[in-house]
Amino acid sequence: MSSRRNFLLSSAAFLTGCQTFPSAQTQPVAASGPFMLGIDVLASRNFDLLRGKRVGLITNHTSVTGRGELTRVAMKRGLGSGLVALYGPEHGIDGTVGAGKHISTRRDPVTGLTVYSLYGPTRKPTPQMLAPIDVMVFDLQDIGCRSYTYISTMVVAMEACAENGKDFIVLDRPNPMGGWRVEGPPLEPRWKSFVSQIPVPYVHGMTAGELAMMTAARGWITRAPRLNVVKMQSWSRNMVWQDTGLRWYRTSPNIPHATSPLYYVATGILGGGAALDIGIGTENPFGYAGASGVNPQAMLAACQRYGMSGVSFAPYSKGGFGGVRLSIDPRAQADLTALDVLMLGDLNRLNGGRVIGRMGGDKLNLFHKVYGSESLYNHLRQGRPASSIVSGWSGFTRSFRSDRQRHLLYA
Repeated sequence: MSSRRNFLLSSAAFLTGCQTFPSAQTQPVAASGPFMLGIDVLASRNFDLLRGKRVGLITNHTSVTGRGELTRVAMKRGLGSGLVALYGPEHGIDGTVGAGKHISTRRDPVTGLTVYSLYGPTRKPTPQMLAPIDVMVFDLQDIGCRSYTYISTMVVAMEACAENGKDFIVLDRPNPMGGWRVEGPPLEPRWKSFVSQIPVPYVHGMTAGELAMMTAARGWITRAPRLNVVKMQSWSRNMVWQDTGLRWYRTSPNIPHATSPLYYVATGILGGGAALDIGIGTENPFGYAGASGVNPQAMLAACQRYGMSGVSFAPYSKGGFGGVRLSIDPRAQADLTALDVLMLGDLNRLNGGRVIGRMGGDKLNLFHKVYGSESLYNHLRQGRPASSIVSGWSGFTRSFRSDRQRHLLYA
């Protein structure tokens, strides 16, 4: 197999009605040499896929080369006037806007190009936004969790590009939690949203490129574009972020550390409850699990019974909240989504059911969207043990591990 095929695994999808047919070549390809991001692989080939085309780039401050240069700067230097437009996700092109806040289209002070907002009045690129380009390039650092919106941006942009006759290229990046962690509940179709866009587990263990391939192949969008994934070189599924040698760039205001994705998974669901504290505004956002009126020692005792390998707990109390502070090893073997639900159940029990009982309105609706169904709320209200809820995922995650196999690009 040529070096080009080692570097790049191309998936073409052709539309007939609503049926998508991906290319057959979707098995992992061995790679050799030093670790390289997708952007670095493409640059090493002088941006050959983009020559002679008008290029759009979905990007932000996490879109950097292995040396730390902004992707949009590297592409502007390499393509000149060929790079014609930028598109920004949630948190903005500089990653400073808070979660859920709408962003306006503006001009990028770095390149001078228009940055079309994909987190404002529309989250799916419109025909007018796509008119200036021939090909869309996606290069964002994801965190590996279904509810994080960067992958949702990729998926709806893929669909928009297919509808408007534009090619789509993913410059692949590592999953910071590695490629083996698969955890959590399924997504029920009625709860599909921008925080649960595709029917994967809460933690999927895939890269953006792999998810793009699976999305196109499984018909999770109504139309699939002509798709190319520029693979990383020398990334493997057992690598967590610390193994890459890359600097971590804060992917959003509350994901400041390379370990933050693990904490996001461990408390991101329970954080939707009422009168809860998960450490937002502290040195380690998502690193706390507390509720109003909870005895810290009681919560500590509950957590120590879980037997979560690679996770330790310390009691804390502040401002009327009590609970535990988490410490998670980057290579923890614990099921962190299970930990999330177990802690939610115990916090609800220890504060007399108010965590669940006082939820309502938009907050409850978002809670269902993040979890992927109403079942967690209903089961806890009915008194079902959290451990029983967690065990109910096992068949789904086992099936997903099998289903995703043919779409994996790395061993």
